[in-house]
Amino acid sequence: MSVETSLLVYEDYLALPEMRQRYEIIDGEMIMAPAPTPEHQWTLGNAYMQFRAFVESRQLGIVLFAPVDVLIARDPLRVRQPDLLYLSAERLGNLTLTEVLKRNPLDIAPDLVVEILSPTNTRIDMESKCTDYSTIGVRECWLVSPEARTVEVLRLTPRSIETLGIYGTGWIARSAVLPELEFPVNTIFA
Repeated sequence: MSVETSLLVYEDYLALPEMRQRYEIIDGEMIMAPAPTPEHQWTLGNAYMQFRAFVESRQLGIVLFAPVDVLIARDPLRVRQPDLLYLSAERLGNLTLTEVLKRNPLDIAPDLVVEILSPTNTRIDMESKCTDYSTIGVRECWLVSPEARTVEVLRLTPRSIETLGIYGTGWIARSAVLPELEFPVNTIFA
């Protein structure tokens, strides 16, 4: 016996109640994720503090952490939830912070996203996410591995995903999108 499920369309998605559960929507199918581990959340918190302090001190835009729905496509519906995202003041244009914070899903492409890897993530999962991000104009993705204690910085373009660097503990991670950012990898895992 099979159970038939219907796929979400954009209008149905907009009618969903706010959820605490992490999920992504891939081609209309809602895929629930288990709650992040304490290590994941600690790593995310450390990264968020570093990115936010840098961005705010220079008034470069805003930094948000998950869960925030980022719209990839309306049909078929595709929504991702990066662990962290940076939106430049340039991309925000004349929008006020209040206007941006009321957008759900976020329909402005972040300049940079951060994904904290879990042991269950595969390279194919990450390539799929990066491809989605590149299609909407995200320019950079950081893959942070608590297990390996590394940060891989990727440049995203519509045609390619290129590794700019892989940084381990004791190294300084650098961003092409935020060229003045010097991010000691140790601070993410401290």
